[in-house]
Amino acid sequence: MPSAAYESWRTTRAAALDEVEAAHAAVGGTGPGRRHATRQLNRAYILLLAAEFQGFCRKLHDECAAIIASGSPAGVRELILENLGFGRQLDRGNATPGSLGADFGRLGLKFWPELVGRDKKAAAWQRQLDELNGWRNAIAHDNFNPPRPGDTIGLRLDRVRRYRRACRRLARAFDALLFDHLSARLGRSPW
Repeated sequence: MPSAAYESWRTTRAAALDEVEAAHAAVGGTGPGRRHATRQLNRAYILLLAAEFQGFCRKLHDECAAIIASGSPAGVRELILENLGFGRQLDRGNATPGSLGADFGRLGLKFWPELVGRDKKAAAWQRQLDELNGWRNAIAHDNFNPPRPGDTIGLRLDRVRRYRRACRRLARAFDALLFDHLSARLGRSPW
């Protein structure tokens, strides 16, 4: 059984991203060829993908923190939740490999080393997440200096889809890693 955060990623968040895919097909068609009219859609897709992935990560962290605190008395529960969320990087910045490692590290695991130890492909997904956030920042802050990989013209739908696949795989891997980690720590299934 997946976490509520992962279930939301697979349904509600995926549906929002699918809407951009549908708009892209409506504006630019589905066949091969240059689509100058879709440039802004690609940019919007990057921004939405980064936002939805960050939202998933924040919700997963919240869910894990609540599960950790759930067996404690009310006053202690609030203290645990406060401390696990204090200064959380996902609340003020992008879901970068560094912020994810720091925030999920508070739950008692070496996040990226454990993830890559479970699946070597996670290192490539981590690099793609870093690229996604580089594009997100270039677009959101209108700062393409230095240019992102392939420059602004190089931001095509296939690249955005590659980032989406990486996020989908990371979300599934995060969910499984945290399930196993919390199960071992709590002695029971967390979700």
